[in-house]
Amino acid sequence: MSATASHRLEAAPRPVRVPVQGSDSDSQRRLPAVVRVGGQVVAWAFIALCALVLLAAVVVPRIAGATPYTVLTGSMEPHLPPGTLVVDRPASNPNAIPVGTVVTYQLRSGDPTVVTHRIINARTTLDGQVEYLTKGDNNPSPDPEWIKPVQVRGTLWYAAPYLGRLGVLVPSNTHQYGVYVVAGCLSIYAASMLLGGLRDRRRRPARVAGRRARR
Repeated sequence: MSATASHRLEAAPRPVRVPVQGSDSDSQRRLPAVVRVGGQVVAWAFIALCALVLLAAVVVPRIAGATPYTVLTGSMEPHLPPGTLVVDRPASNPNAIPVGTVVTYQLRSGDPTVVTHRIINARTTLDGQVEYLTKGDNNPSPDPEWIKPVQVRGTLWYAAPYLGRLGVLVPSNTHQYGVYVVAGCLSIYAASMLLGGLRDRRRRPARVAGRRARR
C-alpha cells in the first residue's frame, strides 16, 4: 500500500428538523383558529336564539291566529311571573270553557284592558247565560266580578318567560316594522358568515400548498 493515503471527503449530513410538539409557534398558529371557530359558534347561537324569539313571539301567533300578551303583575306567579309572554288562541266554544283553564279576558266588554287569570268556577244564570269566576293563582281571593264569554279574548296556548319584556320596551304600533328590521339584519349577518366560511374553505387548500412548498 502506498504511504500516501488518499482521503475521501464525505459531505456533512444535513440537520434534521424535528418538530417540537406543543411549541409556542404552533400554539400561536392554532389560537386564532380556535378564537375564530368559537366566535362563529357564539354568533350562530345568537342567530338561533333571535330566530326562536321571533317564532315564539310573532310568527307562530300570526300564522295560528293567536294573540300575544305580556304579564305585568305577579297575580299568576309562580307559573306566569311578570314579563312572561302568553300566547292565547280563541276558545273553540266560549260557552263551555273548562274550569282550570287560564284565560285572558276584558275587564269590561269592549274595554281594551285585559287580565290573564284562571277560571275556578262556572255557572248558568236563570236566563241561560254562562258566566265564569276567575282568580289569579297568587291572589288570596277570586276576582270580584263574574265574566261573560264575550269578554274572553282567548285561552292560554303557550307561555315564554322574559320574552314579554321585549314587547313592553317596543311600542305596539312598531312591532311589525321592528320584526322586519330584525329579520333583515339577522339574514344579512347569517349570509355574511356563510360567505365568509365558504371563502375560508377555498383559501385553505392554497395555504396548505404554500406551506408544503416552503418545506
